[in-house]
Amino acid sequence: MASDTQSATENEQHTAPRATQAGASSSAAARRPATGPRWIVPAKVAVFIAAWYPLARIVLFGMTDRLGANPIEFITRSTGLWTLVFLCITLAVTPLRRLTGVAAFVRFRRMLGLYAFFYATLHFTTYIWFDKWFDVAAILKDIGKRPFITVGFAAFVLLIALAVTSPRAMVRKLGRRWQTLHRAIYAIAMLAILHFWWMKAGKHDLILPKIYGAIVVALLGWRVLVWLRERRRRLK
Repeated sequence: MASDTQSATENEQHTAPRATQAGASSSAAARRPATGPRWIVPAKVAVFIAAWYPLARIVLFGMTDRLGANPIEFITRSTGLWTLVFLCITLAVTPLRRLTGVAAFVRFRRMLGLYAFFYATLHFTTYIWFDKWFDVAAILKDIGKRPFITVGFAAFVLLIALAVTSPRAMVRKLGRRWQTLHRAIYAIAMLAILHFWWMKAGKHDLILPKIYGAIVVALLGWRVLVWLRERRRRLK
């Protein structure tokens, strides 16, 4: 994230005291950390709290015996769906920033991406722990019969790589390689859709996979169009 900076030229006719005062103010401004719009902090707090809703809903349903006849399946599918929701929202940040001109929207991207990883971790943990009880043989047998699990696991491994390298220290350490690595979110989104599609195809229920697939295609297609337009502009 970059912040805009301003420079001013001192008028030579200013008096020495004024020049000194202006220089001191300029130095103080340079030392002051860049801050965004005032709404950023409360908005981040609101998003942070709202992102816990899916987990709170599962806990509430569990406490009130509303998880259905198969609670493990309910939790697995709920956490998987919310992983996809947060992936879509994360991908929507850049188009929203460019279309609105509000650069501060970028400040939400890391938090949203980490929530996608959080719910993906709950999704994966529910499957290997509560569904398979860490039975490797049963998991391997399940993978052989249902390849969508392999696709989902590949997406999760890529998400781990992005989560581990999300801190600012890693951004500085990796430099340009960080941006290249984090483009993997495009592959993650496509793998997540394929995972969801294959899982639902067995039950002939493709309404939600089609909706989320269209959203992901639109978000990635927008990026392709922007890239093509900028490439033509550079070639002119």
